[in-house]
This record gives sequence, C-alpha cells and structure tokens, in this order.
Amino acid sequence: MNRDLGLGPGAWGFAAEGASPRPQAPGPKPFLSVRNVEKSFPEGNGRQFVLRRISLDVASGDFVTIMGPSGAGKSTLLAVLGMLDGDWTGEYRLFEHEVHKLKHKDRIALGKQYVGFVFQQYHLIDDLTVAENLAMPLSYRDVKSDDREAAVADTLDRFGMVAKKNLYPRQLSGGQQQLVAVARAVIHRPSLLLADEPTGNLHSSQGKEIMQLFRELNAAGTTIVQVTHSEDNARYGSRVVQLRDGWVVT
Repeated sequence: MNRDLGLGPGAWGFAAEGASPRPQAPGPKPFLSVRNVEKSFPEGNGRQFVLRRISLDVASGDFVTIMGPSGAGKSTLLAVLGMLDGDWTGEYRLFEHEVHKLKHKDRIALGKQYVGFVFQQYHLIDDLTVAENLAMPLSYRDVKSDDREAAVADTLDRFGMVAKKNLYPRQLSGGQQQLVAVARAVIHRPSLLLADEPTGNLHSSQGKEIMQLFRELNAAGTTIVQVTHSEDNARYGSRVVQLRDGWVVT
C-alpha cells in the first residue's frame, strides 16, 4: 500500500516546525471529560451494567488507547464518546459543550461537527467509487458541491489515492479499503478521531501502515481515542486506559 500522505504538522492547518506557536488558553481544561458515566440494561429484577462510574479526561492532541478483554465495555464507551449512544447516565463535556444536557438532535449535530469514526469493518458503500465514498460525510454536513469536490480532491492527493478514485471497494485490498475508511473519517478535519479495532481485519504489514497514519494524524493535531486488543497498536499512543467488567482499572 504505497502512499504519499503529505501529512506533517503544516498539512492539516497546524503550525509547521519552527513556526511561532499559537497562544494557549490558560488552565489545564481537558478537551474531553467524562464523569461517573454508567450504562446498563434491565435484567430480571435488576440491571446489567456495561459501564460503571467511568471518569476520564483526554487532553487536546492526546492519543489514548482503551484496552481490556472482550465484554469489558470498550466499544460501548467509544460509542458514548462519539455520541452514537445516548442511553447512559453521568456527565460528558466536549470542549465547552455539556453533552449530557443536550437533546438527541443536538448531540448528533455536535458529533458530525467534531468527531470522525474508523471501525474494524470498513463500512464503505459498495456501489460508490472511492471518491464518492469520500464525499458522503461532506454531503451529510451540507457542504457545497464545489467545496465538496475540492475536499475530495485534496484528500485523494494527501492519501495517495488519486489513481484509485474511480475504483469500487471490491476492487481494493483490505488495507486499501481501510485507508479509504480513514480518509473518509478525517475528510472534514475532525477534532476527535475514534477508532474501534481499526486493524482487526488487516494483515500485520497493512495494520502497521494504518497505525503509522494514525501517528501522523495525531502529530498534525488530531486527538485520537482507539479501542484495540493489540499491544503493538497501543504503543503508537501516548497512554493506555484499561477496562474490565465496565470499570476503569488503571
């Protein structure tokens, strides 16, 4: 999977090395913060908890890995952070937004604005070309046609996929499909990228390509939270949060 991403600190609108840094707001206010988040389901005369009293802070530019055995609640927590799941209790703040106080439609709008998702399954649309798959999330955000075409062209170039823009997913390898999925997730320049086992269906060499891409995106300023079972993938991040039976254990 040869690619010339052209990513680096300047490529995504961040200051290049040696440039004067942007002034920082005072205080260590976290980019993302959850407090006492719980999720449960009715079971018999009681409830089965999937998440228990989760509290977590993520700083802007952080690269956090969530690990734990199957059934620990990792993907559920990621769905809460991405505002795909609104059926939970507790507090969640993203930037200045109090997510736990927002109506469902406002949470969806906030997620569209700030969050990009990469899943283990590529979730590409089979009947759309690579370029058309990339354009889909921009159409959901009411981006004008000319701006959408420009963003797709720029992303194809950054990810080294210009030659594949008219191909369909079935004509791509697994690694190439996941590269398209990552490009689609970041085409609107999200502040937060959430990844759920992003290399789970890839060969080890393809997985390394994707994780190196994540490292480059993070270096360019994207905050990343990934769920993985892989110790190798965890090493690409800056810290690890362990879940067990719905609890944070480290």
